[in-house]
Amino acid sequence: MSSINATRLLTAIAASLTFACAASVSHAQVMVGGAPMLASKDIIDNAVNSKDHTTLVAAVKAAGLVDTLKGPGPFTVFAPTNAAFSALPAGTVDTLLKTENKPMLTTILTYHVVPGKWDAAALGNMIMDGKGEATLKTVAGGTLKATASGGKIMLIDEKGGMANVTIADVYQSNGVIHVVDKVLMPK
Repeated sequence: MSSINATRLLTAIAASLTFACAASVSHAQVMVGGAPMLASKDIIDNAVNSKDHTTLVAAVKAAGLVDTLKGPGPFTVFAPTNAAFSALPAGTVDTLLKTENKPMLTTILTYHVVPGKWDAAALGNMIMDGKGEATLKTVAGGTLKATASGGKIMLIDEKGGMANVTIADVYQSNGVIHVVDKVLMPK
């Protein structure tokens, strides 16, 4: 085993242990965007209260995905913040929110959703099992690569863009949300 692969494996193991320890501390209430996220509420009912996710909520409404994300799931949602959307090229969000661009918006949003409930401990285990990398199949049909560094999960999209999970394990009645600092883009 090369020293690079050994380092990746050790990093993944350390990250997995960090995630497992964090997950073992009960499903404590988490604050996101200044609002408590309640595990008894669904993804939409929590997201609408986050001041950091108003753009995401507007996009979900424009794409017609509210009923889906209020459904039983379970879903794992990598939720970009308003700042993540603001980092896109000027005019991108306004263009995506236009009715004629609904299919493209839907693809981008569902690219942030993975079937199942994958908390940080489960993602850490997948990364460890994959010797430093896990491949996640999105609802949009694309893939995300998950890696770990310094006890944090990072995602790599199909265009090579990277997003960091800034708040992990925001448990919902129909899944789990991980807040991310970038908008992930499919091919």
